[in-house]
Amino acid sequence: MKLSSLKSLRCAGLGALVLAAGAAQAHTGHETAGVFAGLIHPFGLDHWLAMVAVGVWSVNALPQGKAWWGPATFMAALGVSAALGALGFTVPGLEQLIALSVALFGAMLVLSRQKTSTPAALGVVALAASFHGLAHGAEAPASAFVSYAAGFLLTTAALHFGGVLAGLAIRRHLASQQAWLVTGLGSLCGAAGLYLFSQV
Repeated sequence: MKLSSLKSLRCAGLGALVLAAGAAQAHTGHETAGVFAGLIHPFGLDHWLAMVAVGVWSVNALPQGKAWWGPATFMAALGVSAALGALGFTVPGLEQLIALSVALFGAMLVLSRQKTSTPAALGVVALAASFHGLAHGAEAPASAFVSYAAGFLLTTAALHFGGVLAGLAIRRHLASQQAWLVTGLGSLCGAAGLYLFSQV
């Protein structure tokens, strides 16, 4: 088997693992006290897919050397909105909006090679991140918000980093297949978001 085929299989396997990793919703039945609870909270399928997708999208859509803008925007909005959520602020249909944000990030991946306004795209990332943050904050106990927030921000950063690494690996080692791999990952992410939406 050719080396390029092996690399393609590895990327396809990575995509399958990403989609299979979080079989449960991120907002039901979690223990929310302390750093450990914050660390494990983002491993629900909706958060996992959104954060990895932002990392891959950032590599493909943002200017060269600026891939960190997407994750940084997501994390800033996540932190601010989590604080608001902890104070009791929410929006109607939050679970549905979170699921739709996964579908949205899938669509952004599919369209990542199209020329778009960077500020507008980052604004969409921030808006979607705010839905995730409100959900995180609403579940955090007031007595442990800081440690809980530190935990989920660390995991969020790690998932973004994984997405950026995956995007860079595709660009550097599978450049000739980059377009269809990113489109395929975006399509799978979008489909997963729509499935999650149908379940809430």
